[in-house]
Amino acid sequence: MNESQVRQLISDVLAGIAPEADVSTVAEREDLREALDLDSMDFLNFITGLSQGSSTSIAEADYPGYFTLEGIVQHLARA
Repeated sequence: MNESQVRQLISDVLAGIAPEADVSTVAEREDLREALDLDSMDFLNFITGLSQGSSTSIAEADYPGYFTLEGIVQHLARA
């Protein structure tokens, strides 16, 4: 996936979990969980959606790398 595709996937997955969330208001290094008020179940659903949408297995140990937009793009754009 390229960066544009990853960003679209992020938006699409978040729309299904937290439709009121506006990812465009989140800074690249800001914690998505705090910025968008995602609880632990929302975040788990977010990770699951990213994994399915990118056909990439995301290990629980890697979750901290998915706390920010920058981290998600880095992980999925190279996967």
